[in-house]
Amino acid sequence: MSDVIIHPEKKNALNLPWLLKMAWRDSRRNRGRLALFISSIVLGIAALVAINSFADNLRSDINSQAKSLIGADLVIASNKEIETDMQLLLDSIAIGGDRSDEVRFVSMVLFKASGGTRLVQVRALERGGFPYYGAIESEPEDASTSFRSGGRQALVDQTLLLQFNTKPGDSIKIGNQTFEIAGALKKIPGQTAMTATVAPAVYIPRRYLEETGLLQKGSRISYYHYYKLPAKTDADKLVEKLEPRLEEAGFGYDTIESRKESTGKSYEDLARFLALVGFVALLLGCVGVASAVHVYIKEKLPSIGVLRCLGMSGKQAFLVFLFQVMAMGLIGSVVGAILGSLIQLYLPELFKAFLPVEVNVSISWSAILQGIAIGIVVAVLFALLPLLNIRNVSPLITLRGNMEETSPYKDKLRIGVYVLIVAFIFIFSYFQLGTWLQALSFTGGVFAAFVVLALLAWGMMWLVKRFFPVNWGYVWRQSLANLYRPNNQTLLLTVSIGLGTALIATLFLMQRLLLSEVAFAGSENQPNMVLFDIQNVQKDEVAELTREQGLPVLQYVPVVTMRLEEMNGLVAADVRKDTTLEIPDWAFTREYRVTYRDSLISSETSIAGKWQGEAANPGKPIPISLEDRYAERLKVELGDTMIFNVQGALVPTVVANLREIEWNRVQTNFLVVFPKGVLEEAPQFHVLMTRTKSEEQSALFQQTLVRQFPNVSAIDLGLILETLDDILGKISFVIRFMALFSITTGLLVLIGSINNSKYQRIQESVLLRTLGASRKQILSINAFEYLLLGALAAGTGVIIAVGASWALAVFSFEVPFVPDFTPLLPVFLGITVLTVFIGMLNSRGILNRPPLEVLRREAA
Repeated sequence: MSDVIIHPEKKNALNLPWLLKMAWRDSRRNRGRLALFISSIVLGIAALVAINSFADNLRSDINSQAKSLIGADLVIASNKEIETDMQLLLDSIAIGGDRSDEVRFVSMVLFKASGGTRLVQVRALERGGFPYYGAIESEPEDASTSFRSGGRQALVDQTLLLQFNTKPGDSIKIGNQTFEIAGALKKIPGQTAMTATVAPAVYIPRRYLEETGLLQKGSRISYYHYYKLPAKTDADKLVEKLEPRLEEAGFGYDTIESRKESTGKSYEDLARFLALVGFVALLLGCVGVASAVHVYIKEKLPSIGVLRCLGMSGKQAFLVFLFQVMAMGLIGSVVGAILGSLIQLYLPELFKAFLPVEVNVSISWSAILQGIAIGIVVAVLFALLPLLNIRNVSPLITLRGNMEETSPYKDKLRIGVYVLIVAFIFIFSYFQLGTWLQALSFTGGVFAAFVVLALLAWGMMWLVKRFFPVNWGYVWRQSLANLYRPNNQTLLLTVSIGLGTALIATLFLMQRLLLSEVAFAGSENQPNMVLFDIQNVQKDEVAELTREQGLPVLQYVPVVTMRLEEMNGLVAADVRKDTTLEIPDWAFTREYRVTYRDSLISSETSIAGKWQGEAANPGKPIPISLEDRYAERLKVELGDTMIFNVQGALVPTVVANLREIEWNRVQTNFLVVFPKGVLEEAPQFHVLMTRTKSEEQSALFQQTLVRQFPNVSAIDLGLILETLDDILGKISFVIRFMALFSITTGLLVLIGSINNSKYQRIQESVLLRTLGASRKQILSINAFEYLLLGALAAGTGVIIAVGASWALAVFSFEVPFVPDFTPLLPVFLGITVLTVFIGMLNSRGILNRPPLEVLRREAA
């Protein structure tokens, strides 16, 4: 005891070495419990370090492999034929360097070996050495260059070859031409595995493009020009100089720096989002920290009272336990940082389908140091709330044992700690998200989730206490009473497990909701196949072929391409010159695809103005209808004038009607609709919608269509749905992987909280057994208590998930909230069963020993 006597001259001195020694000695009998305290923050730090390390490596690899992302110094793109003056400009850029031209469009292709058909992205490559950086990877390796000069040869995406049981040397028909497959296309500069799944590519030599007969009027064709600039030419400065002319012509452009910036930003946004998920896991763990420290300090109050009697000040007692918390926070953060560094080894494989570059894994010391610092800070901040009580512990507690002795007055420092916690969450989220508004939203969301969970827990405790079922059986009453008795775990479990459950359940709900928005292919009487690029002369023949195959013609609509020339008297040059105007530049550079008809269709609802199905006033502006949200983006209102350029002919119009469109309906929906009597003679193509009854019927129809009308393309909406399902599945797996940190942390907090209250539960159980309760009754009491706690926590999390999903659906994705609650039941039951299982594991030692043995062991 002489080791702990505080000398009078040292009473008001901090004496840090002695305090550190006391902290170490006090921790020796409690290190098992402190280990649970450590585990609460390990996974949160691991998630942060893993994601930030991966982001650092990805950023570094994007910088080092930036040139291979676009394969050239400069790329200029257009979706219209190049006019003479712009052709001269494009030619002049290549002086002193090199240029490769590429034409892209989508088309049906026919695999001769299997007879299969598929919509692909055809890339017709002409001359030059593209890619100038990186490579078009193929099998055999030389096929990526030999197809350009070896006659009618094509390079076909390897997934297509596997899908249609085709190999190099077989033939593929594109339009009117047959090409020999020179090799399997494995990778294109800047392309991800996900992109290849959505739009598989087929390369052919540009010189054979005309012979395919696919360059039809109205076909959507893109033109790409790749440049290898002279060594001394700065691509970004060159683009800055040419920008006015390029924008006026509606050309897009990309340089190594701009692609590096845009690619890096996209993946940094993903990393930031996942880091926030990891941060939520860390906050969840800190709830466990606060609870563990609270229980730990309550049990230490007699010891603290003794130290106060021996002369230790409240500040010194506070510091002893603060040093313990800091040490545990440091150990937990270091362990989490090591674990996170190991986890990041797996992340490149996890994100492989989304990455445009090969990620080389290396240790990121900045991410590790940041993770350790964050771990220590949040552990201390959350532990401060219960630690502050130590300063007010009275020496009288050794005699009275009254808990009120720890807090005779309201401590104003607690308010300061709460402010610091909120401020830290806000600052962290700001550095992750980059804007004050988003950081405020995230902080508010976290705060709201904690408050709602806490209120529901308090509400449950109040209801049980207020309306206690006194007529129920003994076991049931005892279990219910445990929900609000001293040392209850209701609040802690509801917050920790509820938040983890909310993350998982929200993910499942949003995945189902988004899939339901596109799950139109299985709906009865809904089209599941779209034919487009049908020329005027083919219109009747394609319709006849469709009916011959036993398929209905559900819709047949004309499509006219045009550009916006003028809006309310303003042209593109006026908008670019006057930055105060709210009209977006893209309104004048994009290509519009519009239709004409005399009535609205079932997916459209008129919400303003009057729809006029026919142009009845020759010589006056044509009354048109705009989609309401598109009109809002254009800052256009009823009565405004717009002049469209239809293949060189200027057509003045006036906005007479606004429509609301259900975009999830399988219909030919358009942003702009003209009345009849105006565009009938304009160059146009047609779109036909039909419905097949089986995959076999769909495949047979597409094969017949490609043979008779090679320029007509077909989109199988069932295939699109499968692809989208695959994409959402991969994305949801990534998010589930991160959410796993939160739910696992929640379970660790559950284990810790149950363990922290173990002594209280042992005393209650021993007392009950002493009074004559059987093992079965005690087991039933504990099981039912944990069942109620697990059900409350999981149920609360599900409620939060429904609210969060509604907010995401309405405000972020702008889709109707019609949730599928099917996945919520397994989540609810799984979390509840886990809670009961862990709780009962903790009780197994009590039930198998005599009461006296348990009391002696605990006393010892």
